[in-house]
Amino acid sequence: MEFARASGVLLHPTSLPGPHGIGDLGPNAYRWIDSLTEMGQHLWQILPLGVTGYGDSPYQSFSTFAGNPLWISFELLVKDGLLTQAHLAKFPKFSDDHVAFGDVIPARTEILKSVCRSFERRATTNQKNAFHDFCDSNKDWLDDFALFMALKEAHHLAPWTTWDPALVRRDEQALNEARRQHRTAIRNAKILQWIFDDQWQRLRARCRERNIKIIGDIPIFVAHDSADAWANRELFHLDDTGRPTVVAGVPPDYFSATGQLWGNPLYRWDAHAQTGFAWWIRRMKKIFEMVSIVRIDHFRGFESYWEIPGDAPTAATGRWVPGPGRALFEALHKAIGQLPVIAEDLGIITPPVDVLRDQLQFPGMRVLQFAFGDPDCAEIFKPHGYPKNCVVYTGTHDNDTTVGWFHSKPGVGSTRSQEEIDREHRVILDYLHSDGREIQWDLIALAMRSNPDTAIIPLQDILGLGSEARMNTPGVAGGNWQWRFRWEQLAPQMKQRMRTIAQQTKRTHS
Repeated sequence: MEFARASGVLLHPTSLPGPHGIGDLGPNAYRWIDSLTEMGQHLWQILPLGVTGYGDSPYQSFSTFAGNPLWISFELLVKDGLLTQAHLAKFPKFSDDHVAFGDVIPARTEILKSVCRSFERRATTNQKNAFHDFCDSNKDWLDDFALFMALKEAHHLAPWTTWDPALVRRDEQALNEARRQHRTAIRNAKILQWIFDDQWQRLRARCRERNIKIIGDIPIFVAHDSADAWANRELFHLDDTGRPTVVAGVPPDYFSATGQLWGNPLYRWDAHAQTGFAWWIRRMKKIFEMVSIVRIDHFRGFESYWEIPGDAPTAATGRWVPGPGRALFEALHKAIGQLPVIAEDLGIITPPVDVLRDQLQFPGMRVLQFAFGDPDCAEIFKPHGYPKNCVVYTGTHDNDTTVGWFHSKPGVGSTRSQEEIDREHRVILDYLHSDGREIQWDLIALAMRSNPDTAIIPLQDILGLGSEARMNTPGVAGGNWQWRFRWEQLAPQMKQRMRTIAQQTKRTHS
């Protein structure tokens, strides 16, 4: 489907300012929505909403259906009567400019546990009724997720394939005993999911009041160590012990000479088809309850995906295997209706992938940082050739910031030689008629002026930040997903500059 001409900002909620170690769904999120309005923006793009595990990546979640309790606002809990200010008196002081996940997670978890312990005593009748209604309407995923998280806690977060074999194979007697033994932890997991959902829906209501649509994000694949894989083993290529026989990734590309070995279990698409793609229908219905538009990461995997042996050390030894193609999306359209989807179609894209995307009328993606590099294919990615039905970015969460990218040196976050960098700079500056002193605003203006209906700018580029503000470096295990901004960085003149550009390029509706 085609979207109205508009623009927005890419900012994950964890990057919001706030006093409790990580961005959350409280007052600073509402202030952020007001800031988007001041900038004349109508779109807020985020990364996946899920509960993060090892590595803190939102693309490796314990559930594709659940929300991340780390985002729960303590201020709203106090306002709602579920937490007292006294509980926060001794909360540690954390950095304002990055998320120290290793310290923040246990500190916030202790507060959330106290909320769960006092829920029966503190919650109002209306809150308890809302909680029970939430549990009932989400039981198709919530029951398995809550049990999974309770068992993860009982096993000190060990992967589910290391649990007792009866639990691994989901023996009914073992599951019933686990439900009895861990009933408190199960209930706590459900309470936190209700609180997350309640706070999220209130924030989304504010977005609707401000005429802002949230662009969500889902990975095509799910994490192996997840309730999704554990509770639906028949839908994945897993052996008798639950371990994946083949895993997902991508072949060598711009980001990595050996490819990316993601490790996600691959779908048994034949099994999904036999159910009428019921699991995918539930998945997409859930995400559309949370956001207005969905960006599907690694869209090309629906046409064909890179299958890597489960014991391979890198992604280099894989092969392309056909995906479900149109059949999946026809089932989704029949069950859900119109699908406001953005297809992440970066990387190695073949003509059949383009055909599938265009048949479905999904907008693809164009990234300005890729527009000036390879002299053999650069014209394909030049902004003057972008189609109307696509989304243009200066960069994504996987790219360096525009300032960091432009000033990168060989061997420092770059696979390019100095000669290649110099040549690319000449091409960029000539194309932009620029001296490069405000390269981030040059690319922002270029994106906003361009033909695509949708333009998305990472906040780091609006702030003019360098590589220190990069969100993720693909293929690098540590140090990602940590960046946060401070309100003083978002100066009034930056907001006005964005608003002016949005008005001049007819991307604002007010």
